[in-house]
Amino acid sequence: MFVELFIANALLVPLIVVPIVTLALGALVGIFVFRIIQGKKIDDSKKSADKILAEAVAKSQSISREAQLKAQEEVLKLRQVFDGEKQEYEKDLKERRSEISQNENRIRQKEELLDRKDQSLEAKLDNVEKAREKLKVSEDALVVKEQELAIASEKALGELERVAKLTQQEAKVELIAVIEEDAKIDAAKMVRKLEEDAKEEANKKAKEIVASAIQRCAVDHSSEITVSVVPLPSDEMKGRIIGREGRNIRTLEQATGIDFIIDDTPESIVLSGFDPVRREVARITLERLIADGRIHPTRIEELAEKTRKELDLQMKEAGETASFEAGVFGLNAEVVKLLGRLKYRTSYGQNVLKHSLEVSYLAGLMAAELGADVAVAKRGGLLHDLGKAVDHEMEGTHVSIGVELAKKYKENEKVIHCIAAHHGDIEAKTLEAILVQTADAISGSKPGARRESLDAYVKRLEKLEEISNEFKGVEKAFAIQAGREVRVIVKPEVVNDASMVFLAKDIAKQIESEMQYPGQIKVHVIRETRSTEYAK
Repeated sequence: MFVELFIANALLVPLIVVPIVTLALGALVGIFVFRIIQGKKIDDSKKSADKILAEAVAKSQSISREAQLKAQEEVLKLRQVFDGEKQEYEKDLKERRSEISQNENRIRQKEELLDRKDQSLEAKLDNVEKAREKLKVSEDALVVKEQELAIASEKALGELERVAKLTQQEAKVELIAVIEEDAKIDAAKMVRKLEEDAKEEANKKAKEIVASAIQRCAVDHSSEITVSVVPLPSDEMKGRIIGREGRNIRTLEQATGIDFIIDDTPESIVLSGFDPVRREVARITLERLIADGRIHPTRIEELAEKTRKELDLQMKEAGETASFEAGVFGLNAEVVKLLGRLKYRTSYGQNVLKHSLEVSYLAGLMAAELGADVAVAKRGGLLHDLGKAVDHEMEGTHVSIGVELAKKYKENEKVIHCIAAHHGDIEAKTLEAILVQTADAISGSKPGARRESLDAYVKRLEKLEEISNEFKGVEKAFAIQAGREVRVIVKPEVVNDASMVFLAKDIAKQIESEMQYPGQIKVHVIRETRSTEYAK
């Protein structure tokens, strides 16, 4: 048993030992081979390092050579720049030296010239002294000559007085008269020239004067055309119209758009407003309230509305009646209403609707006599003041407003032109327009048309002629155009062309100081030429 184990172990030993030995040998061989390989790598690395080092040395040497070459090039460039600047500096220095030399030469020449001038001046001074001596001698001789001339002048003056049979003082007076006459002629020419020059600014100045006149007379004019007075049965009615805490009068003003003025005036109330239609509505409403006796806000509003409707109907009927009486048909319904509004519009005391009818009649009659278009003349005359119906509501003159309304309602172009030209705002280009313009002037300027009695009218015309005839040189004087113009015929042998200007001004000033008249009066002095002046 023991032997078997021993044999078995003996057999197992070689199996264990052999692999171990084999492994040990393999490890030794591997270590040896590794060392050989590692040594070879180290040698390769050393060779590579030596090669890199050699390349780096060669490259550094190349860079060093390039740097040296660049440095040498820079040095050459700097030398070239320095040499160029040096040459420029030397050139500039030479030029400056040359310029200094030239200046020195100029100064030297000027000094020599001044020396010569100084010598010449001294010589001239000597000549001046000599001339002074000669002048003194001449002055003495001149004094003697003046004395001789004075004696001769006195003798000549005495001889002239003897021949002319005029003393020296009389001759002066006559000479002054001649000079004054010449001065008047020159002054008249200058005045005429100044007037012609002033015409360029005439339009602007005229507008300013008209605006100033309107401002000055606006109070009287407004009180004349914008106020209505309603009589009351008693002063107790004023309290009822005012109402509790003023509610009735406030309602009246709101409903009619008119101011109700209640003051100390006994048994009357003043209605103030620029719209004549509203003022008429307020007047009729107040009269009906007084007659009815029931005065409270509801009744006031009810009557005001009712009155307004009735008045609209009356205005329409008035427009239709006017167009029928004038023989003008085919008017737009709105134009008829506007014509009816003119019934409550006044101008200088004239009822505008009646004035329009009269202009239509006159224009139609003249058109028939002259062979013009009667229908256009009548229509233009009836509508020429159409703008006055709404001139308190729209901006502009009644002419421009009338033209705008006529265009709006498709009126004939000829009729529109009659409206536009009836006050001379534009030049009348048709016979019908001229006829309407003439008819308007006739209707507005005839006696009694503008609250002027016939007696006052005649007296004004006589006064105009009387004032004009008082002036020296006036042969005849005629007041025409209803006293808007006075024509003065002068004697040509007494009044010359130049003095006509002053005569016209003197007559105008005399009229202004002695007379009162509306608008303006043209003073027209007539000789061979005509001079015009206005008394404003």
